[in-house]
Amino acid sequence: MSENDPRISGAWETYRNFLDHAPPHQVTQQLRSLSVPEDLIAELIKRHEVETTKILELKEPLGLGRENTTPWYTGPRKGDRNWPAFEAHLRRTLDSDAVDTINEASEKVVAMLDHPATPGFDSRGLVVGHVQSGKTSNFTAVICKAADRGYRMFIVLSGVHNALRRQTQTRLIRDVVRLNPPLWHQITTPEHDFTPPPNPAALLAAKDQHLLLVVKKNAVVLRKLKKWLADARAHLQNCPALLIDDEADQATIATKSINPLIADVLRQLPRVCYVGYTATPFANLLADPVSKEDFYPRDFILSLPRSEDYQGPETLFGRSPLDGEDPADVPGGLDMIREILDGEVAAMRPAKKADIADFEPGVTPSLRKAALWFWLSTAARRARSGKAQHSSMLVHAHSDTRVHDSYKLPLEQLKLEIGERLAADDDELLAELRTLWETETARVPAYELGERRVACADVMGLLPQVVADTKIIMDHYRSTNRLDYESGAATVIAVGGNTLSRGLTLEGLVVSVFVRSSDVYDTLLQMGRWFGYRPGYKDLPRIYMPAEMRRWFTHLATVEAEMRGEIDRLLVEHKTPLEMAVRIRCHPKMRVTAPSKQKAAVRAAAAYGGALVESRYFPAAKSVDTETWHADNADAVTRLLEAGGMDGRFDRSAPSAKPLWRDVPGDHILRFVSTYRFHEKSIDASANLMAAYIEKRMNTGGLTSWNIGVIGVDPESSASGASRGLEKVTLPGGSVVGTVVRTRLIANRDDDVADIKTLTGSRDEGLDLNLEKVSEVNRAVLQKERSKQQPERGLVLLYPIDAGSKATKPNRADLKVVGPAVVWGAALVFPKPVRGQDVEVEYDYLAADLSRVFPAATDEEPEDVSVLDQDLDTDVPVSAP
Repeated sequence: MSENDPRISGAWETYRNFLDHAPPHQVTQQLRSLSVPEDLIAELIKRHEVETTKILELKEPLGLGRENTTPWYTGPRKGDRNWPAFEAHLRRTLDSDAVDTINEASEKVVAMLDHPATPGFDSRGLVVGHVQSGKTSNFTAVICKAADRGYRMFIVLSGVHNALRRQTQTRLIRDVVRLNPPLWHQITTPEHDFTPPPNPAALLAAKDQHLLLVVKKNAVVLRKLKKWLADARAHLQNCPALLIDDEADQATIATKSINPLIADVLRQLPRVCYVGYTATPFANLLADPVSKEDFYPRDFILSLPRSEDYQGPETLFGRSPLDGEDPADVPGGLDMIREILDGEVAAMRPAKKADIADFEPGVTPSLRKAALWFWLSTAARRARSGKAQHSSMLVHAHSDTRVHDSYKLPLEQLKLEIGERLAADDDELLAELRTLWETETARVPAYELGERRVACADVMGLLPQVVADTKIIMDHYRSTNRLDYESGAATVIAVGGNTLSRGLTLEGLVVSVFVRSSDVYDTLLQMGRWFGYRPGYKDLPRIYMPAEMRRWFTHLATVEAEMRGEIDRLLVEHKTPLEMAVRIRCHPKMRVTAPSKQKAAVRAAAAYGGALVESRYFPAAKSVDTETWHADNADAVTRLLEAGGMDGRFDRSAPSAKPLWRDVPGDHILRFVSTYRFHEKSIDASANLMAAYIEKRMNTGGLTSWNIGVIGVDPESSASGASRGLEKVTLPGGSVVGTVVRTRLIANRDDDVADIKTLTGSRDEGLDLNLEKVSEVNRAVLQKERSKQQPERGLVLLYPIDAGSKATKPNRADLKVVGPAVVWGAALVFPKPVRGQDVEVEYDYLAADLSRVFPAATDEEPEDVSVLDQDLDTDVPVSAP
């Protein structure tokens, strides 16, 4: 039956409609009960698999989910009302690429949720975004799409402050409720947090209406919500719920009151999916994976993409090179950070708590310059756009609201002084402003960031009105005059602390003055309201802070890049969340998160006993660096084989008939590990960690000798590839082998780094073993045989790969490594220690403790089905059975 069969299109829409009311396996049963022909059912199932797989395999966002779950989400469709309305709204305000990114990213999040018709579910997930990078747009799209598919109750936990809750509620009203008023019932409003509505049965029985609750993480509010849900529990079975936890690392993790109350709220909901959103997931990734109250993302994790226009930590502050990076390729940071001298800091924040009551800030040279630049840059934005827009300056000096209030008079006086002197055409001030403009625009030229240059005269002409429009706002929980971006274009200097450091967006933020003292990773990053997108003014932002604070943010940029890179690599590796423990780099003067949030964390350690570490990623783009990379690896292989010939024993009677050297001293392996380059994406293949581990095992009497094998094909065998013109490689000692074929994953076909997924064949680990009496081969069997036949002896496998390998399967793509004819892959097989426990290599990272997730291993080795994937992903068999 072809896809053009007229029965298919109509049946497909019917099939999808059925899916709104039942999971896929039940839909199949329903079709059979309706006597639908089996060939048509087969076609519908096939198409469903194609559509769901298409979403789950989207390149971005990277994501991993639970094993053994049936995909169900096939995307929006004709007749949906919530997502089409929101999408149309987005397309009126954003460019097409940005809307497409939101669409794809939200589709993948929805695909990770449980099917709303599942009788009962309680799942936990995490979406990792970036500070000020559009997380709200993503979860708004998720709400719309989930509502279109059958989710009915939407609870959004929106921070701990009223201002953020109001902002989130207002956005959801604008972007969801007002676009389809008949479909939504708001239980909360911008003015009022949760108040239990009467007659919950009537609310929950209306299947065509969705409930929206935007709730503060506040103990009083959460207790009321918990009680209301408990009283309505009899009506909740038919009300699948999605709980969005915005700023999921704040208050949710390890708090005495909020944490258990959120867990209690979830327990009242028989069908609920919890999705945390955060840009600083340190606490979430260090949570206890066993405790249901710690909200470890046990079911799925996604990492949201960001566009090149995003100004994040590494863009602004630069960072240090990560392992395997060329320092020349590492961002050095934009020249937008201005130093506040240590002598000024004392005048900008109280030195100790006892000084708060009498503290009076001074308008220091840095604060004055920051304010002048704010007015200049705001005028420049008006000159570029031809109209007034939201424009903000942030002063963040302390957490105490009394310190905030103390800034009111000095800033008002500064505004008055500058306004009067501009009106009087004060030559000294005008010269100061012109010098500041010319100096700053020379340091960060507009054209380098794709912005239009603005003449100084145009800026000066608009300056008096900009200063006159400026409002000085003290934004904290006690103030009555709060930030307001809903009543027209706002030009504000905002002074605040905690209320401005989490989630709340300062629209059009141009200038930040930051002298707040904090030594906690997530707290500092969240205080960085200056991160984000700056359309039309990418060249204008400036950040004023002490030199040490700048160094800390550079370190945080390194930590974040490494953490996100590790999340992304682990997601690519298809680890499940309960198998994955993301390492977070420590700092001698800083804390990763609050101590209460990392009680379940452990010092990360590497133990390679029983592991197979192999090359998976290879640089492929045409460049000098690519050629150098592969030339260095070829040299490392040659040196190792020469050492094997000199100090090892060539085994001419090896069972596999592959070139094999036995009893090679461990020192040669250490040298190879330090010179052969595994790509940075191969996170398990850290040269430093493997070398430290081998040395530690050698000190206990293990891994003192190794075997080395070369996995090539018989160059004279046409079946092995000689007739297809594969390269021949002459090894030290005279042996000749033909190159093997390894190809890319199809999704990786155009990347500069080739991802082959699997290097080794299913029997390769047994190259140096006698397997004549072994009827079945898999990794568990090979590990047992190694412990019997080659205890405490490791194995290095070397693979000469044809750089031009051609794909022969539809799910693979040509290798396309440009430059070398032969690419050398390497795998290290570490035997399990036969004496005592495995050694571990500790280093300065923290990670979640996953040791209690699974029961203790029994003597019987579990089956390893990964060999099936290895067989499937190898285009040409590289060793004879």
